[in-house]
Amino acid sequence: MKAFGWMMNPMPEMDYTMIGTTPSDENGMPQKPGAINGGMPKRGNPVKQTVVTIGVDNIDDSLSKVEKLGGKRMGDKMPVGDMGWAAYFIDTEGNVVGLWQNARPM
Repeated sequence: MKAFGWMMNPMPEMDYTMIGTTPSDENGMPQKPGAINGGMPKRGNPVKQTVVTIGVDNIDDSLSKVEKLGGKRMGDKMPVGDMGWAAYFIDTEGNVVGLWQNARPM
């Protein structure tokens, strides 16, 4: 990721690495509209590949909508420290997609 000038912040206690691709505000949100920051979990269960993750207001509601539209839940939402929750689903084309809900309103 150095090739792209990204900032990497390992969080070994969570097997996760925060990735900054653009300057962030005090809440960790990108300062520029349309910019994306995020992270990567250690490969394993349930994530074995790079996953696009979508920020949502409510993971439970989003998973219900996904299931009604033919997607399949990959387990329940999981807490991520005190930052928020993550969940994964398989879309109707077989792609694994992540969902993220902040612990604090954005």
